[in-house]
Amino acid sequence: MNPTNTIVDSNRSLPIGRAGGGSSIAALVSGGVDSAVSVHLLKEQGIDPHLFYIKIGPDKDTEWNCTSEEDVEICQWLARKYGLKLDVIDLHKEYWDKVVGYTMDKARVGLTPNPDVMCNKFIKFGCFEEVAGKDFDYTATGHYATTTQIGDTVWLSTSPDPVKDQTDFLCQIDSLQVSKLMFPIGHLWKHEVREIAEKAHLLNAERKDSQGICFLGNIDFRDYIKAHLGENPGDVREIETGHKIGEHKGLWFYTIGQRKGLGFGGGPWFVVKKNIKRNILFVSHGYDPEKVYKDHVTMNDFHFISGNPFAEGWGDAQKGMRVTFKIRHTPEYLGGVLSRKDDGRWFLQADEKIHGVAPGQFCVVYDQEHHLCFGSGEID
Repeated sequence: MNPTNTIVDSNRSLPIGRAGGGSSIAALVSGGVDSAVSVHLLKEQGIDPHLFYIKIGPDKDTEWNCTSEEDVEICQWLARKYGLKLDVIDLHKEYWDKVVGYTMDKARVGLTPNPDVMCNKFIKFGCFEEVAGKDFDYTATGHYATTTQIGDTVWLSTSPDPVKDQTDFLCQIDSLQVSKLMFPIGHLWKHEVREIAEKAHLLNAERKDSQGICFLGNIDFRDYIKAHLGENPGDVREIETGHKIGEHKGLWFYTIGQRKGLGFGGGPWFVVKKNIKRNILFVSHGYDPEKVYKDHVTMNDFHFISGNPFAEGWGDAQKGMRVTFKIRHTPEYLGGVLSRKDDGRWFLQADEKIHGVAPGQFCVVYDQEHHLCFGSGEID
């Protein structure tokens, strides 16, 4: 059964109909153009959202830096322009406890963390809901995503812009969070958002998109990891021969499939495996070595966002169901079959061999048309 055939209400456009004229709306703003245009579009439809800026900082004891101060100034300007109330919500401690702690724990044991996924789950739509969001009917954000209602269930669904789609960063949120979310720009392409910002004379119409992890800005993630975990040198060995070809500074500086920035002579080399107990980094030589590829993904557990498609009767968990998926943030979707094994693990057999399957990252699973986002599992 194709779930998209049962859609009774697809929220591909601005969700004023879902919110209703009397609903109270909280809008998360960051100082970027996407959240600013979201506010503009809400105002165009007669909605006066209450603006919130979430405060987190670049290190455990520093809540503000130059970038965050500029962000708040832009948010204050936005509030004045549209006559809206703006509050700054301090979630600095919660971020360091929940997101940075998770990142360091995963990196320390050689896994590849995804702090942006956890920031959305625990901070933007977790702690914020507990502190302020609970007082509002809906929370609007500048994410490139949409929601789709099937019967009484609201599903997370993709944006038409494949490059900017951010459902893979929202893959660990839950059904309650999705049911309260509004994505005013989710039905737009990035160039359309820029055009709206220019026509509306928004202060940040030409401001560059933020890059990298949450608050890090221009801080290199490698330097960030080093500051918290230090270095732990060990051997680098060619996996085919076992020959030592160099020394690494710590397994947490490398991810499976990585080629750039390794610094080992006689390359190119690709990272293919980590031996945590022996502190050995295994690499393979060549421009496209077979060892970099796998034909499947295994997950110990799987987080379904709004519902289990197998329970909905859309497939058989033992026989498997055809899906599309991603293992990193790219515009392309891969095809495969998702099933559950007798040992309880989830298994995704890919149609084609996949480059750089990194344990610790999330495998994000969608329906065949990559419209509905079912959820994600941490790669084993």
